[in-house]
Amino acid sequence: MNQEMAIRRAGLDDLDLVAPLFDAYRQFYRQSEDLEGARSFMRDRLENRDSVVFLAFCSAGAETAPAGFTQLYPSLSSVSMKPIWILNDLFVAQEFRGRGVGRWLMRAARDFAAEDGAARITLATERGNHRAKALYEAESYILDEVFDHYNLPLNNLPLT
Repeated sequence: MNQEMAIRRAGLDDLDLVAPLFDAYRQFYRQSEDLEGARSFMRDRLENRDSVVFLAFCSAGAETAPAGFTQLYPSLSSVSMKPIWILNDLFVAQEFRGRGVGRWLMRAARDFAAEDGAARITLATERGNHRAKALYEAESYILDEVFDHYNLPLNNLPLT
């Protein structure tokens, strides 16, 4: 079976394709299913242009389906005086895992950040997410051994 993959920057017209993937991503991190909340959150991101979302599609024959997404948020590095991008979300639907979708999404993010003149992309994942960590290391991400990162939970909400 000949499979093809395409990656594109998502826009508001892609909301109905991105929202179910985003909801599945949240469920992966043990959040309750909330498709309407996911749709609202993603609509705000796309309308306000406060994040960049890349959407992957896989096709086999005449069928094409959304396979995964990554979402990046902008930030700044005071030390380098350049932008940085936070790769906050990366998700590949179960049926498309093992086909290189995550790798291609990460490369789209890398190319975008490089074209933006960013100093780096930063990301975090759960310690036990070994599959993701292997992908990040294969894509030349370096585990930070200089800085310890801390989080301050607000309003008794767990950080995700």
